[in-house]
Amino acid sequence: MSDTMRAIGVNAFGGPEKLELLDAPVPVPGQGEVLVRLAYAGINFIDVYMRSGRYAKSDTYKTPLPMVLGMEGAGHVARTGPGVEGLAEGDSVAWCIERGAYADFASVPAWKLVKVPKKVPLDIACALQLQGCTAHYLSHSAFELGEGDSCLVHAGAGGVGQLLIQLARLRGATVFTTVGSVEKANIAYGLGADHVIFYREEEFHEKVMELTNGEGVDVVYDAVGKDTIHRSMHSLRKRGLCINYGGASGLVDSIEPLELAEAGSIFFTRPHLADYLRDPGEIAVRTGDLFAAYAKGDLKVTIDTVFPMQDARKAHETIEGGLTQGKLLLDISA
Repeated sequence: MSDTMRAIGVNAFGGPEKLELLDAPVPVPGQGEVLVRLAYAGINFIDVYMRSGRYAKSDTYKTPLPMVLGMEGAGHVARTGPGVEGLAEGDSVAWCIERGAYADFASVPAWKLVKVPKKVPLDIACALQLQGCTAHYLSHSAFELGEGDSCLVHAGAGGVGQLLIQLARLRGATVFTTVGSVEKANIAYGLGADHVIFYREEEFHEKVMELTNGEGVDVVYDAVGKDTIHRSMHSLRKRGLCINYGGASGLVDSIEPLELAEAGSIFFTRPHLADYLRDPGEIAVRTGDLFAAYAKGDLKVTIDTVFPMQDARKAHETIEGGLTQGKLLLDISA
């Protein structure tokens, strides 16, 4: 094994043009860490936030410069550090919420790694980490959907949106979703969405209230952020819950407390995935559910595009441009 490796990172915050192919040292796994040889890295909005500097002041997701990007990966164990048990060289593993996946190798805390079952390909395992666990905690924990509940899922044809629609339907909920084209509407309907709203042609808030006879939905899952959040809040039933978990149109800077009352005494939360993957047990439950649902054929995972590692800039431009209809991956082994 060489002492150096390829990595994609940034030396300064900014746009996709700041991404650079770096010659970096291969990490040495420390106490409780595992060196993983990457096969795939996931492309996610959190990478965009880190690259652009939006998380520069975050205590949860630190962004020191220079920085190798990538918060999600899958590959094989190359070496284990001291104190690691239950993992051996060659094991197929995946993880999320640990930076450094845009590289040939990454050193990852062993407790964050999950073994990938033989029935789950590595590209699917990677796609089910950050976006899969996000869809799982949103539908199972942040708001525990059940029979008879209703939800509004923004960007239903996106990576999280597709998984969230399916998990919500598996839990018996009625699903409303927003999309931007007929093609994306067909995707959402094909995954089980009950009502699809074309946000460019219809006012989604008015349509939701019309379809619910003025009552609103129980929960809104909003990763669009700045452009939609206030209308999302007013799409809820009284004492409903608005979950803002991303900012594709820009991060939400503030919410007036009185608006929560005026929207129907609703609740508002802006969670981090890291707080829903607190320990190995919680990680195992979420990934175990996702892997099992995929293996049974109950969960469809759509890989939109797999980019060569050197095309990370194009991958970032694609996700920022809203051009995705599923998961974007980097092929690290290419």
